[in-house]
Amino acid sequence: MHFRTNIELMSGYVPGEQPRGQKFIKLNTNENPYPPSPKVTAAIAATLEKGLQRYPDPLGTAFRVRAAEVLGVEPDWILCGNGSDDILTIVTRAFVDSGDVVRYPAPSYILYKTLADIQGASCDVVRYEEDWSLGYEFTAPLPRLNLAYLANPNSPSGTLLAPGEVAAIADNLPCPLLVDEAYVDFASTNCIDLVRTNPRIMVSRTLSKSYALAGLRFGYLVAQPQVIAQLRKVKDSYNCDALALAGATAAIDDQAWLRENVARVRATRIKLFHGLEDRGFKPLASQANFVWTTHPSNAHEEIYLRLKDQGVLVRYMRYAGWGDGLRISVGTDAENEALLAMLG
Repeated sequence: MHFRTNIELMSGYVPGEQPRGQKFIKLNTNENPYPPSPKVTAAIAATLEKGLQRYPDPLGTAFRVRAAEVLGVEPDWILCGNGSDDILTIVTRAFVDSGDVVRYPAPSYILYKTLADIQGASCDVVRYEEDWSLGYEFTAPLPRLNLAYLANPNSPSGTLLAPGEVAAIADNLPCPLLVDEAYVDFASTNCIDLVRTNPRIMVSRTLSKSYALAGLRFGYLVAQPQVIAQLRKVKDSYNCDALALAGATAAIDDQAWLRENVARVRATRIKLFHGLEDRGFKPLASQANFVWTTHPSNAHEEIYLRLKDQGVLVRYMRYAGWGDGLRISVGTDAENEALLAMLG
């Protein structure tokens, strides 16, 4: 069989470990440790009672109407997706052709490279500065640069660029900027307002993290209506199923649940940060639902394997030319206390 050359050459995206069988304390894929709003399960049950023989709304109108109220935009500023990875894929397919260039900072979300590889595009990777800011290189002109990704808060660092910094980047970039706000509900600020003033800024979000719906697969994009209209041409006809649409609409409607859940995760995040510090680690202050940390011994892979042997999964990550470390998801207080006890 003959595959496209770039597909044969690419390595493909490798998700975080999802164990089967053995029971683990799972702190490796930034899932929410708490169940979603009860309104979600009620909405899904009601949809099941109606039956699944009909196609779902291809545009997710009910979700877009409620999300628009929450975000302070109009429904035609929102595009629904099968998780924010689907949104990233749609945007990449729409803007990036074979031979084009995409830009993203490093270290960051490793899916960006996979999306570029699929399109047959090249990657211009710009390293973060020591203080996790981005220098001139990130906005420098480059032939055929057609899209830039910016995870904000960033993964794996959990660091955040302020909206003013992001606006300045977008103003100086010669291409559209996709701000990936997968973890933004755990942060102190966001970039939604920037979309109103700059048509080249798009903001993607997911319900996997703060809304505890990683298993449902639902995300969305906020962009100006003329951008959304073009992106609709690229998405799959029915990219969000009826159960996901019902659950997502119920989830975003329950903002009281969201505020309570986010406050709980933030409180545990602080305890985890200080607990790691007390044990000789060097964690970064995080604006997400995880903490990135290193240890002076540099025995990060050894620590990861030792924890795994004891039934705790964290994410060991290595980036070429940058180094390695551990990304630890914020679990329940009990889960994080168990982790810290194993670390001494």
